[in-house]
Amino acid sequence: MVVDVTGRKTGRRYSIPLSAHLIDGTIYAMTSAPWKLNFRGGAPAQVLHNRESIAMRGELIDDSSIVGDLAHRRAQAYGARRAQRMMGLRFRDGHIPAATEFAAVCEREQYFAIRFTPAGNA
Repeated sequence: MVVDVTGRKTGRRYSIPLSAHLIDGTIYAMTSAPWKLNFRGGAPAQVLHNRESIAMRGELIDDSSIVGDLAHRRAQAYGARRAQRMMGLRFRDGHIPAATEFAAVCEREQYFAIRFTPAGNA
């Protein structure tokens, strides 16, 4: 997917290519990149996903236990090999870590999730 968002401090427009992670019917992005902070408190975004451009609202999730659970569930769905590529992570010994291990990494690395919902459903 590609996410277009305006910087909350600079007003600069960003267009960011990301892996879309579908969890329980909701689109998430997971990253440790600094631009994620543009979604703190929620922010409008234009999301291009599956060749469709949709006005959405992105909300930063920085609770490491929630993000750890989301990451663990997505990794299990992908399988260890694909999860590492799709999530930009490396798993020790090639095995999927437990949700608590994901949470610890999320806390340490500031690896957060952004939940995208249709703009009218925020």
